[in-house]
This record gives sequence, structure tokens and C-alpha cells, in this order.
Amino acid sequence: MSVDFVYLASGSPRRRQLLEQIGVPFQVLSVTVDESLGRGEEPVAYVSRLAVAKAGAGREAAGATARPVLAADTAVVIGGEILGKPAGRDDAVRMLRLLSGRTHEVLTSIALAANGRTSSCVSRSEVTFREITSAEAGAYWDTGEPRDKAGGYAIQGLGAVFIAQLRGSFSGVMGLPLFETAGLLQAAGVPRWNVAPADGAR
Repeated sequence: MSVDFVYLASGSPRRRQLLEQIGVPFQVLSVTVDESLGRGEEPVAYVSRLAVAKAGAGREAAGATARPVLAADTAVVIGGEILGKPAGRDDAVRMLRLLSGRTHEVLTSIALAANGRTSSCVSRSEVTFREITSAEAGAYWDTGEPRDKAGGYAIQGLGAVFIAQLRGSFSGVMGLPLFETAGLLQAAGVPRWNVAPADGAR
């Protein structure tokens, strides 16, 4: 049975943009979950757990509805360390200097609560940065862009100048891997490319 829209359990404007890009109708739900890292928890397990928890919280927030709830979580990982959103300028500079001249992994887990069950999967991408000086990292912070970004950078924004190579999913690094997302949504009966025809089109 086709579903007319999906709930998006995320306040991320990037995820909204990506769903709009593939023509998926959605409504945003505001959810809050504890994002503390569990003791000894591996990065893949961490992002998977949070995505499923956010989907569950979204299901509760939506109340009595048969519509699917989509959620996601992204982590930047280097040397076994998970880099979240920077706490401030010094933390952002530290993160960028840590990533400078090295390859890191970006993990994005998506979870879809639909039809009485929750399905999830993880997108893995590798991003290689060129060398970044402390002064440049500080100047990037001053643009305001990295303040709410995992790892302290945005691949789709000004931070693109740091990226020498990407292996994997561009949209996954942004925060919502569209290939995997489209697969989960299709299985739940959520349409894509659901856009109105241009004037005069039939």
C-alpha cells in the first residue's frame, strides 16, 4: 500500500534538502535522544543504535499513525575516535587538524520504522583531506559553517575545499545516503520523485 508521506525524525536542514532532492514527501518531527557513547561501543554500533532510537522516538512523537518514520545518525571516525559536533572554536580547530592530510571514515546509519518493524542500514564512506593549517581551520570556524556538523566540516559547503578524495556516498557524508534511503522507503511504499508537473506538462 502506498504511503503519502514519511515523518522525518531529524531537525537537520541537510536531511530535509536531500529528501526534497529525490521528491520524497515528508513532515518533520522534533525528537531528542541521549547521544552518549556507550562504554566500549564501536562506531558502527553507535550510529546504528542512535538511528534506531531516533526512529523509535519519532514513532512515539507521531502517535497513532501508520506512516513510516525515518531517522539517521552520522559519525566522523578517525583512529577509532568518534568526532561529533565541535564544542567550540578550539575543538573545531583540533578536529580539523586531526583530519588534516589523512583519510577518515564517515558512517551514516538510517532507520525506518514502518509496518510494525524497524529496518536499518549503514553507509560507509572514506574522505581524504589535504593539509590544513591551524589558521585556516580557525578561519573556517569563523564562517559559522562547521558549528553543527559532525567532524567540524560540511562537504556540501565551504569545507569542500579541504577534500582531496571521496570514496563512497556524497549524500551519506552529508547525513542521509540516498541510495540506501530510497531502498528502505520503496519497501515501505513511500513514493519518490513525487513532484508536480511543470506548467503545460502532461
